[in-house]
Amino acid sequence: MNHRGFTLLEVLVVAAVLLILAALVTAAVVSSRERADGTRCASNLRQLSGANLLYAADHDGWYVPAQEPLNLVRWHGARKRIEIKFDPELGPLAPYLGTDGRVQLCPTLRHILHGAKSFEDGTGGYGYNAAYIGGSIGDPFTPARIASIPRPAQTVMFTDTAFPRVDGLQEYAYAEPRFSENPVGRFRNGLSASVHFRHGGLANVAWCDGHVTSEEPRTIDQKNLYGGDAKKWHIGWFGPSDQNGPWRP
Repeated sequence: MNHRGFTLLEVLVVAAVLLILAALVTAAVVSSRERADGTRCASNLRQLSGANLLYAADHDGWYVPAQEPLNLVRWHGARKRIEIKFDPELGPLAPYLGTDGRVQLCPTLRHILHGAKSFEDGTGGYGYNAAYIGGSIGDPFTPARIASIPRPAQTVMFTDTAFPRVDGLQEYAYAEPRFSENPVGRFRNGLSASVHFRHGGLANVAWCDGHVTSEEPRTIDQKNLYGGDAKKWHIGWFGPSDQNGPWRP
């Protein structure tokens, strides 16, 4: 009985088909993981904004301060000495963040975070609107009150953030607006961007009423003051730039 074997061409065709199928499956798995990570990140932000609202309810309507004068306490953690890292389980929001008592790390950021000199461990990859919510113009240590925010659904509370440095991408505690503002309302120096568009070109944003959205970049920054490549890491701003856009109540 004559058994005909496969020709070289047929083997190559089958191999090519298998490679294409494997590539399609891999792409589908990656896409599914990215969607799941984005959803988990949004859930983290929803928990974080909810914790801040609960904190405010227990503190006469005052949002959590972004920082305190000695730089031993920030919204995401506390430390006993200036030269050591913040402990996220000692932060002022810890009692409102469930059984873990800490901000959960964005799963998307976990895949790309690298570099050994991070100074913001414990933020989860999220930044606070310290200029207008966690602090006040002319007083970075006094936060805003819920009653002072006329448009909470249109005012940024937290966003996806990161800080590019020459040696890697780090966590960063603050969602910086485009410009600094002096006490009489004049906008001055441009600031380095920190909003990280890491979810397929989008950034998750928690607003002051607690809802979460995904926002497209309006502008991608270039280099920051520390030589970090913001453009490479898709770091910039969303929303209009006039009057600091959605950052400013």
